[in-house]
Amino acid sequence: MSTPQQPATAPQAATNGKRKRMMTLLVIVILIAAVAYGLYYFLDARFHEDTDDAYVSGNVVQITPQVTGTVIAVNADDTQVVKAGDPLVVLDPADARVALQQAEANLAQVVRQVRGLFADDSQYEAQVAARQADLSRAQDDLRRRLTVAQTGAVSQEEISHARDSVKSAQAALDAAKQQLAANRALTANTTIADHPNVQAAAAKLRDAYLNHARNTLPAPVTGYVAKRSVQVGQRVSPGTPLMAIVPLQDVWVDANFKEVQLKHMRIGQPVELTADVYGSSVPFHGKVVGFSAGTGSAFSLLPAQNATGNWIKVVQRLPVRISLDPQELEKHPLRIGLSMQADVNIKDDTGGQLGQAPSTAYQTNVFDKYGAEADAEIARIISENAGPNVNGGAQKSTAQNGAAAKPAAKKS
Repeated sequence: MSTPQQPATAPQAATNGKRKRMMTLLVIVILIAAVAYGLYYFLDARFHEDTDDAYVSGNVVQITPQVTGTVIAVNADDTQVVKAGDPLVVLDPADARVALQQAEANLAQVVRQVRGLFADDSQYEAQVAARQADLSRAQDDLRRRLTVAQTGAVSQEEISHARDSVKSAQAALDAAKQQLAANRALTANTTIADHPNVQAAAAKLRDAYLNHARNTLPAPVTGYVAKRSVQVGQRVSPGTPLMAIVPLQDVWVDANFKEVQLKHMRIGQPVELTADVYGSSVPFHGKVVGFSAGTGSAFSLLPAQNATGNWIKVVQRLPVRISLDPQELEKHPLRIGLSMQADVNIKDDTGGQLGQAPSTAYQTNVFDKYGAEADAEIARIISENAGPNVNGGAQKSTAQNGAAAKPAAKKS
């Protein structure tokens, strides 16, 4: 009975030995994998925080009119590229042109009136000199009559008339001096160009010029046109959104990390990103430039009211702004709203957070030329209507007037 059972024992032992070797090999592989993962985690993985809740963001520059008018031309449409300063929308300038012409005529008239004030100084000075001569002649006549009065050659009535002539001449001289002083009060310490009346008229012209110039709406920045809603013939008012300009060369990424991922995240840390539109074969590189001042729920339209008692623990996410490499953006442009995957290297956590975030300012100078053009127009009108030596001649006239006033007062 035992003889037939012996041949079956050897295959069973071989199977058990093979199974043990397989289990041993599996345990070794698992241990190697665990050790490899441990080394990978402690050497690299623990220094990375990643998220797929990241999207491309950028500036959306709204084009809105500053004056009321009717649209007569739209020079750009969606998806088109425009450069800073290009005219995008033109409003009917007829009313503004009329107001500008009225302001120009008013400034020219005021300049001529002020020019007349400076010219009146010389006229009043001549009148003062004439009245001074009349007074001197009357005084001489009275003196001669008083000298011969004791001889009886001159009557008392004639002497009385001579005294009245002196008083009349003195009154006429005083009146002329008052007229000269009143006119000098309008021109003293100023020139035609700096006269208050001229400055007030120039301010009205500047306002009219700006209103006329603002009938053309330029592109504040270089970018792509989006959200065009304006149509020819539409009546628009200040603040009406007409279109938007998106400068895609200055986009960034807002990555929403969980609050538990932010412990070692700092400004300046490198970031590797991929876009769903290009795939993992096109990596983008950037760095952390700032953290939002609050979580998404804190700035939502209806923030959670946790103090009411209906409270559920929800892990919050904080937007982290990531700048991108401009050269990579130029080769592979991104659009606002595209999905991204961000991986932040947090190995170097010595940087700062909110307190040391760099400040960024955005500005445009396409509107500066309006003020310069208005000033040039004002200077041209003043020069054409004020005559030669607008500044120097007026200052010289003022100085001469002051010098002439002192001798006249001394003689009287």
